[in-house]
Amino acid sequence: MNPARSSGPVLAVVGATGAVGSVLLQLLSVRADVWGAIRLIASPRSAGRLLAVRGEEAEVLALTEDAFDGMGRGDVVVFLTPADVSARWAPAATARGAAVVDQSAAFREDPRVPLVVPEVNAEEVRERPRGIVAGPDCVTAAMAAALGALHAEYGLRDLTVSSYQAASAAGRAGSEALRRQMSLVAGTSLGGMTGDVRRAVGEDTGPFAGPLALNVVPWCGDLAAGGWSTHELAIRAQTRRILRLPALPVAVTCVQVPVMTGHSLSLRARFDGAVDAGRAREVLQAAPGVVVVDDPAAGEFPTPVDAAGTDPAWAGRLRASLDDPCSLEFFVCADNLLHGSALNAVQTAELIAAEFA
Repeated sequence: MNPARSSGPVLAVVGATGAVGSVLLQLLSVRADVWGAIRLIASPRSAGRLLAVRGEEAEVLALTEDAFDGMGRGDVVVFLTPADVSARWAPAATARGAAVVDQSAAFREDPRVPLVVPEVNAEEVRERPRGIVAGPDCVTAAMAAALGALHAEYGLRDLTVSSYQAASAAGRAGSEALRRQMSLVAGTSLGGMTGDVRRAVGEDTGPFAGPLALNVVPWCGDLAAGGWSTHELAIRAQTRRILRLPALPVAVTCVQVPVMTGHSLSLRARFDGAVDAGRAREVLQAAPGVVVVDDPAAGEFPTPVDAAGTDPAWAGRLRASLDDPCSLEFFVCADNLLHGSALNAVQTAELIAAEFA
């Protein structure tokens, strides 16, 4: 049975059995308990499973209209589902009066749906004409807090980003594909001749456009106009919305790398005036959701294996551009499942719950 509480809003988690759902349930067990009850919802094939949340077992309900029975104003439904599932079922939750926090791409471009990173634009949660708040994709979330703090200090004018994305961003299928490929190349001398890795891995590269083991793949998403990928254009659009800079020039290159968990980003940000790297470091050290790790002489800088399993985005390699006094170069790592999705969803849901406390 689902754990019942005497008071407080209901939180429903749709997609509770997925990769991000598992991380979100762990988060709920360590954060302040603001929820009167938690419902776990997933596809019908997962119905009846028992999952632990806040030290109790909860039964997974099938995603149907009945799953939202009894929910209403003040309650929150978090969707950790593909865009088509969110688009179909989010209106069923809002029709009951509950607010929706959706982490898919279904509503990110809808001007009636705020796109929120709590460390940057938490105030936008209150204005939700459709009853829905969207969260960004995990790459945008990884850099948003750092960019928001620097923009508030200096005024962002131009942004160039290269992302080095973990396999787990593609869900369990991505993680399983990388593990399978790594097992096929481990202990070999592959990687020194054209085609040897491809032959070892075979035609099944999982959700990736090429072999990921011993390789990097400069592609994520579908083909869009001009040779850009849909994912690159989405990151551009989301960054503009979150920072309220609709004309900000943004160039993004997305690269899949053989890392299990943790996105990394190399950023060049240009501002309205000259940037001092020391002062920029102080700005980031004070920014919520950001931890600065920046001592290259001691071998200290962000890496995805260190960021994995942690809440904040890790920023480092801060340096003033050699060719432009108004530009700053830096590197960011963040757990794509935790910081990039589950934490954003939980923090947003808690902001909504606080309105009714």
